[in-house]
Amino acid sequence: MQYNHEENGTFTPLKNKNVDTGLGVERVTAILEGYTDNYQSSIWRDVIEKIEKLSGLSYEDERYTASMRIIADHIRAIVMISGDNTGIKPSNKDQGYVLRRLIRRMIRHAKKLNIPIESDWDKELALIIINKYKLYYKEIEANKDNILEVISSEKIKFNRTLEKGLKEFEKVAKNVIDKRIDKDAAFRLYDTFGFPIELTIELAKELNLEVDIEGFNKRFQEHQEKSRAGADQKFKGGLASTGEIETKYHTATHLLNAALKQVLGNHVHQKGSNITAERMRFDFSHDTKMTDEEKKKVEDLVNEYIKMAIPVEKLEMKKEEAIGMGAEAMFVEKYGDIVTVYKIGNVSLELCGGPHVNNTSELGRFKIKKEEASSAGVRRIKAILEN
Repeated sequence: MQYNHEENGTFTPLKNKNVDTGLGVERVTAILEGYTDNYQSSIWRDVIEKIEKLSGLSYEDERYTASMRIIADHIRAIVMISGDNTGIKPSNKDQGYVLRRLIRRMIRHAKKLNIPIESDWDKELALIIINKYKLYYKEIEANKDNILEVISSEKIKFNRTLEKGLKEFEKVAKNVIDKRIDKDAAFRLYDTFGFPIELTIELAKELNLEVDIEGFNKRFQEHQEKSRAGADQKFKGGLASTGEIETKYHTATHLLNAALKQVLGNHVHQKGSNITAERMRFDFSHDTKMTDEEKKKVEDLVNEYIKMAIPVEKLEMKKEEAIGMGAEAMFVEKYGDIVTVYKIGNVSLELCGGPHVNNTSELGRFKIKKEEASSAGVRRIKAILEN
């Protein structure tokens, strides 16, 4: 790099010129320490040594090198994703699907190294990463318990079906035609046994088999389209229509989200909503059933916000500015560069595209009717507004 491209189209020589090698900190570290392998450098040494200890195998043995690298790389990515303040949980869509794929691939390679899956190997590795990076990423220490719970919970779930899934894969592999696993078999491994397609491809490659990826993708797309309408509904605020009552319920979801954070903790984030003229349904990240006392506290807090008669302000700003202010957002990638932010006093600040009342006093009395599980790590509240 040696020139600065000026606004008028001319080029001015830079005082300091440099070459962008694309090496990255890990390659630079390996070179400076005299290694040709990133995973032998000081950045990874403690993680690799721990994997060697857990497995009783040597990284130097080429039969195990790749699996150890995958486990090391994936555990760091898993910690960073699950330690983010947005509360990402393993799921079958969006960021949650990436997290699930990473955890399940890591587990599969731990099994290849004969690491006892039921042991705390995952916790031990996660704690190494947390302790290494907590000085630079404060959120991973703050969310340490959530990180460990996410990994452990997903490990338990996947381990239940892993053995059955591997046996099913063996059956499929024995009955392939033209050394190709068909789309239906690949989708069954995904849908029934929780095998991400990447894992099926990896297993097939080890046996010199191919997978009908195009066919699988079509099946997967059909599967995704069934839930896409629900995702679009979430982005629109979950509104069935935009009448006066629905508008009140939509505003109430902001107050409920804020109250849940106060009572349960900052790990709570909205995961979806559905609103009709009769009731509101609100999904949020939380691992355990709420106690009667917690539900009462949340209900009372929402009603306190309503009684405070707080003005609801509509603001427009750059997305980066809104996120910097701490504004909450679902599907943040769907918003443009300029966003609408709704501010309810010091109670709530959220990016949102739905309609809202002008003042919380318009909402009436808030009452929780039911609290239940929605999916893994996600709870659901059904509530009404009474006149």
